[in-house]
This record gives sequence, structure tokens and C-alpha cells, in this order.
Amino acid sequence: MSILSNLIPAGALPKWMLLVAITAVANTIQNLMTLELTKRVYNAQPEEVTSLSSRTFAIWTFTSGVVRFYAAYNLNNKVIYQIAIWTYIIALAHFLSEYFVFGTSNIGPGWVAPVCVASVSLIWMTAQYDYYTNTSNNVTMKKE
Repeated sequence: MSILSNLIPAGALPKWMLLVAITAVANTIQNLMTLELTKRVYNAQPEEVTSLSSRTFAIWTFTSGVVRFYAAYNLNNKVIYQIAIWTYIIALAHFLSEYFVFGTSNIGPGWVAPVCVASVSLIWMTAQYDYYTNTSNNVTMKKE
């Protein structure tokens, strides 16, 4: 892990992004192996969770995790930073629409956790955008 941590930019945000990316991989595996935890997310209509929808959710989660992994190590790259922000916007839109529009989710741990992660990450990344993407900012190049 020390090799990975030596390459990551300074600050808490890159570490958070790495943690969220690793969590996405774990969630991907879970979605491929069982429907039970996915049914906790879509707890208002768990009967609509199928093997196909769970695998699709797994691939979407894995894709977001890959983007966030790259972002953790490349927060000074505006394009990667912006794409990572979009992964949180898409996630937030998805989970909020499942609650407010489609009615497949109720407020509970399976729904609240991804909404909180997406919200906090989106706010944090927006607030820190100039700090990390300003290429003249030498602090982003320093390692802790």
C-alpha cells in the first residue's frame, strides 16, 4: 500500500476518492454474488431486483469505481476531475429518482449510504476544484 500512498496527491480528498473506489469494487463483487444487499437499496420494491439488474448495477458501480480510482491519483487533471464529479452527479440523480420518482427505494441504510457518499463527495469535489486543478499550485504535487 505504501507504493500507492506515495503516488497519491496530498490531502484528504484523494484518500477519500481511493476509499470510495475500493468500496465500489467490493460493492461490485457483492452485486455479482447475491441480490440480498441490492434489495436493501431498492427496498420499496425488492421484487424488481433481478440477477440482470444486479449485474448491470455491478458494472455501473465498477465503472464509477475505476473513474474514481484514476481521479484519486490524478486530481490535478481537470478532465478526470470533472468526469469523477459526474459519477457522483449520476449516482445522486439515480438514487434520488428511485426514491422520489420511481418509488423503488425507501429511506434506509441501503439508500442513505450511497446518497450521503455521493452528496458529500460532490460538495467536497466542487469546493476543492480550483485547489486541485490549478496546475500552478505546487501543493498538489507534494506528497504527505
